[in-house]
Amino acid sequence: MNEKGKLVFQLIKKNPYLSQQEMAEQLGMSRPALANTISSLIKRGEIIGRAYVLPEKNQIIAIGGANVDRKFSIEGNTQLGTSNPASVTESVGGVARNIAENLGRLGNFVSLLTTLGEDHDGLLIEQSSSAYINFDLVEKVKDESTGSYTAVLDHTGELVIAMANMAIYDKLTPSVLKKCEATLQNASCIIIDLNCPLETVQYVKDFATQHNIILAIVPVSSPKMSRMPKDLQGVNYLICNRDEAEAYLQQKVETYEQYEQAVQGLLEKGVEYVLLTLGDQGVMAGHANNITHFKAVVTEDIVDVTGAGDAFVSAYLHGMLNNETLEESVQLGLINASKTLQSDKTVRTDLSKNNLTNWRNL
Repeated sequence: MNEKGKLVFQLIKKNPYLSQQEMAEQLGMSRPALANTISSLIKRGEIIGRAYVLPEKNQIIAIGGANVDRKFSIEGNTQLGTSNPASVTESVGGVARNIAENLGRLGNFVSLLTTLGEDHDGLLIEQSSSAYINFDLVEKVKDESTGSYTAVLDHTGELVIAMANMAIYDKLTPSVLKKCEATLQNASCIIIDLNCPLETVQYVKDFATQHNIILAIVPVSSPKMSRMPKDLQGVNYLICNRDEAEAYLQQKVETYEQYEQAVQGLLEKGVEYVLLTLGDQGVMAGHANNITHFKAVVTEDIVDVTGAGDAFVSAYLHGMLNNETLEESVQLGLINASKTLQSDKTVRTDLSKNNLTNWRNL
């Protein structure tokens, strides 16, 4: 048992009736990190369970991708058909995982529901993220590799070729989610990305509607818009970009007027709040047939665009779920996206609720 486990064990032994929030505050830990430590103690048989095992009623559950991203940067001119000297960087990613970490760093209790292989990459994701994300709901899949994305860049940073191994997400079926229904029905919000199969997205939409749970859908790419349900009644938040909106609505989204038409079209599909992200042109937001354009935050010294979209989604939802107005929530999203563009990390390591507030007030 490590030092952290010993502290948790002693606290539970002293008062088994403490809530996770109370224990986390006393130990100076995040609640997801505490939940993961308790889960580990239970699995090892150190504790049988707490005095009262009650479902968490205010947690956010993120469903979808969690993978390892690798970038190979060729040092000289690219030569096909032979070996190229290159450097490599490795980081954890995946839309649902990125959003979950952002939200966890902002002080929310977040659980990730995904499929991981029983391999090095799966272990890397859990070890890298467990301080901010609870992994109790993760489904481990034997004989499957954890999702991965590998990119090869030339010496100018341009993409030469990329390989995506995402077959494991086909295993993220409704039958996997049904094992977690007791937890899902007590969630304050469910966020699902389109790495999930269509039948899973439809199941989650129907489940959230039935149990009156806030639901956000976050597309991954325009090809995966085929996994969106045709009827979007019950979807509270849809955050997508121009390409994704074009693919779903089967119409051009290139001009200001077409941006408004796209948002209106998605509202008419049943979505409560539509956020159309437009890169350096900002965001078009729609709610109750009111459509508003928000300018992007001017960003200098852009380091890496990876993760900026997930940063926007996370801070926007954080605002909405914590009673900020639509306008304030969009601004939080835009600020977090801007700050992430200036970082070489997919999720900024200095992100916190206080820092996000300070960035907004600058």
